[in-house]
Amino acid sequence: MSAKQTGASTVALKNTPDPTSPQHRSPDGAGAAPPKRAAPGELAVREGEEPWTPAEVAEARGGLEQDAQRLRTEILSAETAISGLMRDSGDGAGDDQADTGTKNITREHELALASSARERLLQTERALERLDAGTYGLCENCGRAIGKARMQAFPRATLCVECKQRQERR
Repeated sequence: MSAKQTGASTVALKNTPDPTSPQHRSPDGAGAAPPKRAAPGELAVREGEEPWTPAEVAEARGGLEQDAQRLRTEILSAETAISGLMRDSGDGAGDDQADTGTKNITREHELALASSARERLLQTERALERLDAGTYGLCENCGRAIGKARMQAFPRATLCVECKQRQERR
């Protein structure tokens, strides 16, 4: 992407190649610059993609906010269940081994659900922060646009497909 000087800051222009951009760096991401902020009101898109419309941005934000609220409710529910399981685990006198094992498995399952929900909530809140900062849709590894279609399918994405594939191969 090429850059246009505006006052004291540099703004990336969409769909114009720049040989010094992160996409022309080594495939392992070495030396990748931090993601550049999009111009106010604009989000990053890949070459050939239509720019984000205000309605699409609002839909993405609304979906993320709904997810965050749902996850908070899920975490509260799981924590309530865990609290009850922990309270009940002390009065297991007379339980046979199968009952004790079932209680342990149930407690571990609830703990795993709560942990997973907390992680997804953090990812969702981070995506909302990136929307506010103008870096939503930029790969945190190489700085290139992740792609509008990928962001619409998985709004919490932080890596482009190429960087995600490299990460999963490790």
